[in-house]
Amino acid sequence: MMSMHEQMEQAEKSILHTYNRFPVMFDRGEGCRLYDTEGKEYLDFAAGIAVNALGYHYPGYDEALKAQIDKLLHISNLYYNEPMSEAGEKLAKASGMSRAFFTNSGTESIEGALKAARKYSCTKYNGERYEIIAMNHSFHGRSMGALSVTGTAHYREPFEPLIGGVKFADFNDLESVKVQITDKTCAILTEVVQGEGGIYPADPGFLQGLRALCDEKDLILIFDEIQCGMGRTGTYFAWQDYGVKPDIMTCAKALGCGVPVGAFVLGEKAAAASLEPGDHGTTYGGNPFVCAAVSKVFDIFEKDHILEHVRELTPYLEEKLDALVDKYEIISRRRGKGFMQGLVIQGISVGTIVSKALENGLLVISAGSDVLRLVPPLVITKEDIDEMIEKLEKSLA
Repeated sequence: MMSMHEQMEQAEKSILHTYNRFPVMFDRGEGCRLYDTEGKEYLDFAAGIAVNALGYHYPGYDEALKAQIDKLLHISNLYYNEPMSEAGEKLAKASGMSRAFFTNSGTESIEGALKAARKYSCTKYNGERYEIIAMNHSFHGRSMGALSVTGTAHYREPFEPLIGGVKFADFNDLESVKVQITDKTCAILTEVVQGEGGIYPADPGFLQGLRALCDEKDLILIFDEIQCGMGRTGTYFAWQDYGVKPDIMTCAKALGCGVPVGAFVLGEKAAAASLEPGDHGTTYGGNPFVCAAVSKVFDIFEKDHILEHVRELTPYLEEKLDALVDKYEIISRRRGKGFMQGLVIQGISVGTIVSKALENGLLVISAGSDVLRLVPPLVITKEDIDEMIEKLEKSLA
């Protein structure tokens, strides 16, 4: 039997080294806890980077996937399948939007949204409009299109030239967006809560201003809800708390709570005049297996009042984190929304705290260069929050 260290060394021999992984190999999960191959327990406040919204082995979830395995795994998009139809209907209902396209990841959802926005412009304006305005410090994915609209230079530079026609404005600065608009602009793209950029929620006036600009100039407004969506801020999608509806929305991560699935969802305006048969496709998108997961996730959210639970516990989580800000000089402030929270760290590397927390049986992650990010499963309890604070204080000490 190999030790955990030997297992990790073996993995390094066959897997391309694109991640600086933490020195742990996980074996199984239960509830909001993970266990490594040597049996050590960890409280999970990272949730697979905001994916595992229901934690591990949530009642009913595994059974739905096992039942689908016994029926059908894959048939392609040449044919209809029931789970895709059900998942699409539930996603459209939860978002209040019109048509969904299922993808395999968040970055693919961004690619589809960009194509839909440009196709809308091509259909209505003969291709004269093609420029996309994205935000500085944003993160939208690693594929070439998603990378092109990611507003952090160090992600983009090794892979340039990327797709053209992209401009950047400042998040929460409406005037900076206005100065980038020309007669060639077709779309504006923003996260509703910036994630990798450092956990920055949008100002209500900023989103309202973007909506007004897009209405005035017939631009497509795209909201990236890949990390902040699916209940993380207390509504299905973060924009719903602002009352500002996009023309296209992207989601992934917690959409399937562990299976690789994403989607972009179009409102009536974009759905009526953008992508047509032959414009876009994917072999695995809308796969019966992943859509069975999506469908079950929506059922669980409704039946077990997951959104209400997040709203109910958010004040307690914020209160406990604010107490840490008051107590420790190295934490300068807290910012975030719902169960997507960040602590701004000063005077010490955030990576040091993340590593020390891991040693103490707590999973947290970073965002940007100086933010400790907490994106736990949405099913945590007050007792889990108390335990997290205890382990984090031990790590800060």
